[in-house]
Amino acid sequence: MDDDTAATMAAVGPRLRGLRTHRGITLTDLAAATGISISTLSRLESGQRRPTLELLLPLARELRVAVDELIGAPQTGDPRLHLKPVTRNGMTLLPLTRRAGSIQAYKLIISPRQRPREPEPSSHEGYEWLYVLDGRLRLVLGDNDLTMGPGEAAEFDTRTPHWFGNADEHPVEVLTLFGRQGERAHLRAVPAARTS
Repeated sequence: MDDDTAATMAAVGPRLRGLRTHRGITLTDLAAATGISISTLSRLESGQRRPTLELLLPLARELRVAVDELIGAPQTGDPRLHLKPVTRNGMTLLPLTRRAGSIQAYKLIISPRQRPREPEPSSHEGYEWLYVLDGRLRLVLGDNDLTMGPGEAAEFDTRTPHWFGNADEHPVEVLTLFGRQGERAHLRAVPAARTS
């Protein structure tokens, strides 16, 4: 094994541990979800066990990342764009856009162990759209307290006091679009079916 390959393999354990702990998943939970023993997972994370494709595939699937992310494959796409995740208030925000002064898109991963369970609604200028990818999202919007699941969306004026977080003890992943006050997404309707 050459030095580059050895370094890549050695980095898998810390990367795996970081992804697991960041999502608030215990070794026991990950073992139950993947069918990989706790001892094997522990040895993988500490670098005492060499990662194999048979181990990496179920781990990537459960952690909702590409295998490339687990092994640290080089980034593809425009090398000038390096959109770094930011963690604050129990949420990891991954910017998906770079276009200044326009609608901004983010993927949010909300950890149940880091986000406060008691809503603390706030308001600010802007307009927001939320789309739940995975997990269950609790959205407190004005006097409404909603629970949203995968495939459900909400849009609202952010001057309305609002808060969102996990609806249960599992992480939730959300796509969000945020625009300045008065800025709206341009929605296109499907053309009406022709009648003969």
